Amino acid sequence: MDEKRRVAAVWLPHWPVERLYRADRRTRGKVQAPKAPLALAAPGQGGVRVTACNRTAAAAGVAPGQLVPDAMTLCPGLELRAADFAADRAALKRLALWCGRYTPWTAVDPAGIGEEPDGLMLDISGCDHLFGGEAALVADLQKRLHGFGLTVRVAVASTPGAAWALARYGTAPAFILLPGDEAAALEKLPVAALRLDDATVDGLMRLGLKRAGDLYGKPRAPITARFGRHVAQRLDEALGFAREPISPLRPPAPFRARGIFAEGLTRTEDIEEAVRLLAGELCRLLAHERRGARRLELTLFRADGEVTRLFAGTAAPSHDALHLARLFREKLAQAGDDFDAGFGIEAAMLAALATDTLAPAQDRFDAEGADAEALAQIIDRLGARLGHERIVRLEPRASHIPERAVVSVSAVRGATPAMRGWRAQVEEQMAAALAGSLARPIRLLARPEPVEAVAEVPEGPPRIFRWRRVTHRVTRAEGPERIAPEWWRRGERRTRDYYRVEDAEGRRFWLYRDGLYLRDTEGPRWYLHGVFE
Repeated sequence: MDEKRRVAAVWLPHWPVERLYRADRRTRGKVQAPKAPLALAAPGQGGVRVTACNRTAAAAGVAPGQLVPDAMTLCPGLELRAADFAADRAALKRLALWCGRYTPWTAVDPAGIGEEPDGLMLDISGCDHLFGGEAALVADLQKRLHGFGLTVRVAVASTPGAAWALARYGTAPAFILLPGDEAAALEKLPVAALRLDDATVDGLMRLGLKRAGDLYGKPRAPITARFGRHVAQRLDEALGFAREPISPLRPPAPFRARGIFAEGLTRTEDIEEAVRLLAGELCRLLAHERRGARRLELTLFRADGEVTRLFAGTAAPSHDALHLARLFREKLAQAGDDFDAGFGIEAAMLAALATDTLAPAQDRFDAEGADAEALAQIIDRLGARLGHERIVRLEPRASHIPERAVVSVSAVRGATPAMRGWRAQVEEQMAAALAGSLARPIRLLARPEPVEAVAEVPEGPPRIFRWRRVTHRVTRAEGPERIAPEWWRRGERRTRDYYRVEDAEGRRFWLYRDGLYLRDTEGPRWYLHGVFE
């Protein structure tokens, strides 16, 4: 058993019904739980059955699993509503995400095999000291969930199985089990506390094995032969002899900073200041590990149990606290009136979801290093304001065809080996220009546009061409610059002859003839590919 591991199991015995009160309170203000008996029902084996009920109905004898006619006989004034399992699961998942204020390792905990979930599982290992100990953490969790109008039972143990059993079958609404006491605590609990299905529980009870302690020391071979391996497995998991992992809803970030506020933050300025402090703490962690943040997540926990998440990315690894805080300032400003702090932000967490190694860089006497950092920061700010998918840069590709020579990539992706080939490509073009090759326009059309052209000789430059219903008379022409497709592209055999031409008004264009007269079966066609500024 890992005695350093501590797991908190949260059970919400009246969750589906109390979720309705919670939804009503959010939309119409404070709504008290009705004193009249209320139950939820859904189709089941043999007819419509009760799935959940409130305390008043339970006091009258109504219980989950009963047929509705039987429940109505026990409680004639019972109010029935249709169960909505999908809404219950979605709301419980949001509640589990809200519990991320206590630990990043949270998950929805099922009630049992084949049943709808009605609880949460929190791995609080190493987190309790942030709240003053396990008892203080459990008390704070219970207080806040009670404030949401939920009935809650919490148990803390070294294994998920023991915590689950004590939360549902223990006698206290809050229980903290010391490491190593699992066997004594589970000994007198019913075998159902081992998370076994109803058929297995009934079979064990017929054999006289009514409590978990009755299984201690019993030969496992006969039990396994009759009920399967899951009985021994569940017992070993609860006692700590077998490892039971918890799969969190969201993978925990290795670098994160969190803050809890005595009073809820409602003003945007206060939230921005809190983010700045969290960014400073996070960047100290990153700098210690020589890492830079590439993708960040800001989680704001509202007092009403809702969670708001904001994301930001960086073009280059960074542990500049002011820069990272400025990105979320842009996010908050972009949200504007759509950002709702509710009754206040009571906790916040800033996490680096993705990081890169930030190698030490030698200071330079020129401005190249500073310019690169400033460019990365302006890309980050534009991406936070406009969206990173809208900030792109051009990256060279190994192709002589102009429209294939570059491709748009995300500017946040950072430099790639192809990006570092820009200098060689520019030097190659400059050498070609000095050697007498034709200069190319900086601005190209999105795709070559067909034109009607007339040339004096078949293989010569155009003298008149018509583009976008406007006729241009060519006074000067340079070329051709012949470009052939790559040899491995078998479907493309047509050769292009590019010309740089100037019309009578002094406007310059970049045209090409697609195909050769004597070689290609189809006649050559003319296209305009770019315009010189």
